[in-house]
Amino acid sequence: MSEAFELESMFNDFTTQWLSHGTPVKGYANLFFGQFIVIMADETATGVSGCSTDSSVRMIKEIEARFKVNMFDRQQLAFVVKDKVQLLPLSQLNYALDNGFILPDTIYFNNLVATKKEWMDNWMIPVQNSWLASKMKVK
Repeated sequence: MSEAFELESMFNDFTTQWLSHGTPVKGYANLFFGQFIVIMADETATGVSGCSTDSSVRMIKEIEARFKVNMFDRQQLAFVVKDKVQLLPLSQLNYALDNGFILPDTIYFNNLVATKKEWMDNWMIPVQNSWLASKMKVK
């Protein structure tokens, strides 16, 4: 819980100082399920540039260093299993499916979403409705 409060402070500092070419970015950052950092920018007000994206990456790298976590491992997948967020390496997906740990209707966190609408509509979806469906070898 103390880490969550510390992150909240970091997010507030970041979003209040977030700039794109010197113009403030109307931003949002929050921690979900104690595991996912969601950062959004309202690009209707100010477009996000390479430099402003780089600053968000720097913040995530600072979080990695401070809390000794790896947040850029794209091979880690997240699912809701028995009402808890469970991480699984992509290389273990078929094993988990074959042994019933992950089912086609298991909720998957689709971290490929790119907009707020996609995040709201398609972030938590059944595995069978995700890009992982093509990788599934179901018996």
